[in-house]
Amino acid sequence: MEMKNTVILILLLTGITVNAQILSKIEPASWWVGMSMDTVEFMVYGSDIADLKAESKSLKIIGSESLDSKNYLFVTAVIATTTKTGSHKISFRIPNGKLKGALFVDIFDRRTGSADRNGFSSADFIYLLMPDRFRNGDQSNDNVIGMEKSDRTKLGGRHGGDIEGVRLSLDYLQDLGVTGLWLNPVLENDMPDYSYHGYAMTNLYKVDERFGSNEDYQRLSSEAKQKGIGLIMDQVANHIGSHHSWMSDLPSEDWVNQWEDFTQTNHMKVSRFDIHAAEVDRKQFTDGWFVETMPDLNQAHPKLARYLIQNSIWWVEYLDLYGIRMDTWSYPNKEFLSNWTKAILEEYPNLNIVGEEWVSDPGLISYWQADAKRQDDYQSYLPSVMDFPLQTAIVEGLQGEEGWRSSMTKIYESLANDYKYGDVNNIMIFPDNHDMSRIFTQLEENFDHWKMAMSLYFTTRGTLQIFYGTEILMTNRDSDDHGVIRTDFPGGWQDDQVNAFSGKGLTSQQLEAQSWIKLLSKIRRDSRALHSGELLHYIPNSEVYVYFRSFELERIMVVANRNEISKELNVARYSQGIDGSKTGLNLITGETINLLDGLTVGPMETLIIELK
Repeated sequence: MEMKNTVILILLLTGITVNAQILSKIEPASWWVGMSMDTVEFMVYGSDIADLKAESKSLKIIGSESLDSKNYLFVTAVIATTTKTGSHKISFRIPNGKLKGALFVDIFDRRTGSADRNGFSSADFIYLLMPDRFRNGDQSNDNVIGMEKSDRTKLGGRHGGDIEGVRLSLDYLQDLGVTGLWLNPVLENDMPDYSYHGYAMTNLYKVDERFGSNEDYQRLSSEAKQKGIGLIMDQVANHIGSHHSWMSDLPSEDWVNQWEDFTQTNHMKVSRFDIHAAEVDRKQFTDGWFVETMPDLNQAHPKLARYLIQNSIWWVEYLDLYGIRMDTWSYPNKEFLSNWTKAILEEYPNLNIVGEEWVSDPGLISYWQADAKRQDDYQSYLPSVMDFPLQTAIVEGLQGEEGWRSSMTKIYESLANDYKYGDVNNIMIFPDNHDMSRIFTQLEENFDHWKMAMSLYFTTRGTLQIFYGTEILMTNRDSDDHGVIRTDFPGGWQDDQVNAFSGKGLTSQQLEAQSWIKLLSKIRRDSRALHSGELLHYIPNSEVYVYFRSFELERIMVVANRNEISKELNVARYSQGIDGSKTGLNLITGETINLLDGLTVGPMETLIIELK
């Protein structure tokens, strides 16, 4: 039976010689029977191979095509439901029929229920970590010949953390209450320096050897899943690293966005929506490079677009992913973003994908979420977006000075913009991430403010994500350098004097912070109202912010008092949320509260009350 969709598998073939069978690289090296994306297009790379003919006795080859470079050949083959699992040979001949070489691709059966997998949701507590800075579980891969070496004295250098270190930390994460694990990119980043962060990839199908192997990545996903922790992959479609092999031999001249002179993106995201914008400004935003070491990919190129789509689907299937976080969401070609998301969700209808759109205007963020109201006819399929406006509002709300209105109103106003979103619970909320100062630093290391911020994040709407070290008050007090923000997690290296995994050497305040996160994660996990319910909130009054979360018959009342003195609440004002309840259970202390006697909240205290 003829299959309806086309998948691009890319096979890179190097060093071909006459009568020599050389298998250099296959991208991807495997596929699966029963995929919605059920044909593959091999991209073969070699020397002057554009005129080769591909043939296979076990796969149905339906066409081939070359581009500008004579060193690439795109060969399309069908992976039918009747295709046998195992290794399949594809032979390549010159026009006169003489054999030039062969490649093999492995075909597997899918996991049971793979297509119906569920992705992360608002019920999850997601932990973001930077593998190089988290834990060194395998010292043998710290230094790889020909690649940047590990040196913990360099802020922007590699420090040696790896996938094995993350795997060894799964019990710690499980005890913390984590149910979703987001790693910054671990694919090959063979750049001469500043390669630790992973965002300048040089191979989109291979884990960086200094982090481990593809099999290590797969093992991490499997063992995490056994502990109730789903793996979320950080992907990048906007750019690659300048040392990617493509850059020395582009398949076509328009494979990347080229400029006469280096042109950096203007980062003006609003230009996409500005009805008065000059075309040159729009073009510079989307086609300009982030930095000189990150070539900007041209996703308008149909073969590159399909390469990226296929790459994403391959990793979902290979790693058994819980979701995808797509970096720099709004920078790539707009239609590509729609097609990429649609293709993934056609393969995995219940998978979750979150796009990073770092702006303070909720209107610019909500535009990208599926089912949001837009000013144009653009079709977006993106399930989740990141709530940068709320992150700013909580910091400013907790630090602001009381004036003619409560500074906590900033938080209220941010959430009041929820009418712009397509799904208010499927929005990722976070106190900080790898690109900004630590939340404890942003709050000027005020522990009371930190505890209140955490209480707000664990009880408001959305999907919660925290950055590694938030639970032990990691800070970047003296510098906003990314190398300082991404400081090594204490206890992740053998010679560390402080060990956050065991608690050794942590201060009493850090231990209290760890316990606070564990308590809040349990409260959130046990309450459907908190992680999936509707939100009802009240305009803050005298620096007291009150809101309710409800799911069916379960109702939670949250009271956050930013004052350094106790406050008595006029319970009658909150009658809509209290809805006749006379008592409540303080989920933090376990005490019963009689609402008929009124409600008093202590200085810098957050009450989380289950209404009875």
